[in-house]
This record gives sequence, C-alpha cells and structure tokens, in this order.
Amino acid sequence: MKIIRSACILTIMAASALLLTPNEPRAQDKKPNVVFFLVDNTGWGDWGSYGGTVPTPRLDDLAREGLRFTNYNVEVQCTPTRSAIHTGRHPVRSGTYVVPWPGEGKAGLSPWEYTIAEMFSESGYATALFGKWHLGDSQGRLPSDQGYDEWWGIMNSWDEAGYTQWPLFEESGLPAPMIWEGVKGKPSTPVMPLDLNVRPIVDEKYIIPKTIDFIDRQVAAGKPFFVYVGYSEMHPPAIPNPSFANASTSRSGAFADLIAEMDVRVGQVVDAVRKAGVEDNTIFIVSSDNAGGGLIPQTGPGSNGPWRGNFFDTPFEGSMRVPAIVRWPGHIAAGKATEQMLAAVDWLPTLANMVGAQNLVPKDRPIDGVDASSFMLGKSATTGRDSYMFFGIDGELMSVKWKFYKTIFRYTAQDPAIGSGYVKPQLPLMYDLSSDPHEDSNLWYVNLTNGWILSPVFRLVEAYAESVKEYPNIKVGEEFTGYKK
Repeated sequence: MKIIRSACILTIMAASALLLTPNEPRAQDKKPNVVFFLVDNTGWGDWGSYGGTVPTPRLDDLAREGLRFTNYNVEVQCTPTRSAIHTGRHPVRSGTYVVPWPGEGKAGLSPWEYTIAEMFSESGYATALFGKWHLGDSQGRLPSDQGYDEWWGIMNSWDEAGYTQWPLFEESGLPAPMIWEGVKGKPSTPVMPLDLNVRPIVDEKYIIPKTIDFIDRQVAAGKPFFVYVGYSEMHPPAIPNPSFANASTSRSGAFADLIAEMDVRVGQVVDAVRKAGVEDNTIFIVSSDNAGGGLIPQTGPGSNGPWRGNFFDTPFEGSMRVPAIVRWPGHIAAGKATEQMLAAVDWLPTLANMVGAQNLVPKDRPIDGVDASSFMLGKSATTGRDSYMFFGIDGELMSVKWKFYKTIFRYTAQDPAIGSGYVKPQLPLMYDLSSDPHEDSNLWYVNLTNGWILSPVFRLVEAYAESVKEYPNIKVGEEFTGYKK
C-alpha cells in the first residue's frame, strides 16, 4: 500500500512539474533580469549618497539596498563609455574613442563587434534600448543591428535637439534631427522630430513609459529581459521639465531641477520592477557615462566630489570617476560602499557570469574588462581590477592608474571653458590618490624616490602595445570584418 501511495505522489509531482506555465518557471531555472539605467554627464558628487546637496531619495534607497562604488571609472566622452559598456573593450580598439562631428563620415561600432545586447539575446533574453545610442548613426550600426530586439531613441546625442533653432541650419545640408525606432531584422525609421519642444519632456513622456511597458510585456510573457535606459539628463541643452522647474527653494537652479527629476525617473523604473513582482530577480544598475561637473556653468556647477577635473579637464579623477550603484536583493549585500576599482569595460564579462553566459564572451579579440561578479556576490574580497588605462579623444594614452597611484603622461591645459589641447609634461605627473584625491601634490616635487611606480605602469603599457600588434585597433568608421589568423 505504501509503495502504491508513494508511486501516486511521485506521479502527481511529475505531472505538476510538466504543468508549469511559461510564467511559472522553477526558481532554480530563473535567469535574472537586468536593468541598466545610464544617466548622462552626471558627476560623482551629484547624488545624495555621494554627498550631493539636491535630495535624491530614490537613488539613496538604491544605495542602501545595494552596492555603491566610489572608484568606478568611465571613458573620456559619451561614445567611448557606451562602447566600453557594450563591448568590454577599450574604445580605442573599436574605433569609438571619440564623438565624431556631423559631416565627418561613418562612425560607431563596426557590425563585427559583439555587444552586451547580443550576449543577452543569445542567452534567451528579450532586449531593448530606450533613449540615447551614440554608437553609430547609419543603417547596420543601430541598436536593432547590434543585438536589441527593439529600440526607441536617438542615434547620436541630445545637443542635436537645438540644431533647428539656428537660422542657417537648413543651409547646412544636414537632415533635421529625428527620434528613431526599430526592431531586429528591419531598417529603423524616424518617428518624430528631435527639437527643443520634446527635449525637456522626452524622459517623462517617452523613455520611462516605454521602459516600463517593455518590462511589463516581458514579465507577462515569462521571458527574462535586459533593458538599457539611455536617460537624457544631464546632457546639454539642459532644459528642466516644466513639472520640476523651480519646484522648491531647495531645488533652485536648472541643474538641481534636473537631478531631482532624474531621481524620480529612476524610482519609477524601480517601482515598475517591484510592481511586476520581479524585484528579487532583477539586477538594477544605475551609473553615468562621464562626469559633468562644471561642463555648463550657466546651468549649474554640478559636483565631482573631492576629485579634480571634469569633462574637459582630463585625465584627472573628476573626469573619469562617476557614481555607480548595483542592486540585486538577496544576492548583492545591501548598504555597502566600496573603494574597489571597477570600470565601464567590466560590465560585459561581469554580467555574463552573473547570468550564466560566460561562454559567450568573445575569445577572438582582446577583452579588457574583468569579471567582478565574485566580488559583487560576496565571494571575493576584490573586483580583480587594480589598474585603469585612460585614453584621450585622439586615441592616445593619457594616464594609468595603478592601485592608488596615478601617472599622467598628458593632460589638458587649464582652460576647460574652451576645451584646450593636450600638454605633455617633461616628466609624468604622479599622484597618491589615497592622500591627495584632488591631485594637487605631484610626487616628483616631494622627492625623486618614486620612480619605481613607473615599473608596473610600463608593464601595463607594454602589454597593451603587444596586444595591439596582434590585434590592430579598428579605425573610426572602418568596415571591419575580423582578424586574420
């Protein structure tokens, strides 16, 4: 009798397993969703958890519920950072180390490059991008060509919203800037003008609602999702949303108004994930593409915290350190802040391992990112990164950070208002960031016993040079098809 009863129970259990709907996968089979919320031109010290003075309660909640990086490093401009995130490679390798000007020709990622969106797509994820792309503005180099199932946003950058206000714009021969949309396998199409009318409301009316709709659709379909939010602020032209302009005396000034709205928009996406019932199974990342403190003084100064430098004043820490918070309830320890080094190139290998797609990381090209997943999941004391190479908009090396020592081979002249050119000092500038975060005291001025620091720096430089010999860097706009072996 016991044998018969046991057999019946096993039969019922097996039948129950077969009857699970796509919306009810077994817990051990669930892949974590990923929301990558990338803000624009936001300084290290602009959010409350980083010492900012504008209230950012939703961002502060994320910091309390997740892991906050204080030594997260990005690239010199919008395009290079977005390229690093998408490929795990130094942008100089893929010909995306600079933002090209209108009329300079084809640019952006070669279709040969393998992106983080392609990795997620091949892992069974639904993928979408809403907002700013800035990694190619021609058919074949758009988000839907590079791994995204769908996208809605702009090919290039938000400053194009102001182009048509100029009286001679039509005579330039450039087409009027547009907002585009596309789906995988079909050409992308323009959907509406990108102008100063849509600029202040694009996040509220389009980017955030489309992100939330995408999340809801994928949860309803029982499919894991990767959504990349290319949020518009703080990129010029910085025009506050009417609902936030001068909302209170504590938020006076356009820059503060924009930070306040940013906080609300991040919160809306967090709420959507929670409402959809997938909060505990969603990795939520929020960071910036580059530092904006001091970029547009008329709009508001912003803050790069204790760090010297900004968007134009490179390669000082304020030009490369930005905020970054990662939350995954039950997996990433809450309420921690870390000085462990992380870089934009690290996201692809790190997320690959966190979602079980490490076998998809390319092996036929240099991958500069490190897999920091063990650190994020509390299994390692370090991220695995102890150095960071920073390149200029000419594709040449500017500085190397090794542990807490910084060596600068080139820097911009001290007139960021006009974007002065590079200066190459007779001796590299060297700083101890552990005691001199503002990079004021050049170690050469202290004594001449610090030359040893150059040894690990030049090992890194030589390793990069050797890799370039084997895998030459792709030129800007090149129709690259692969390395010949």
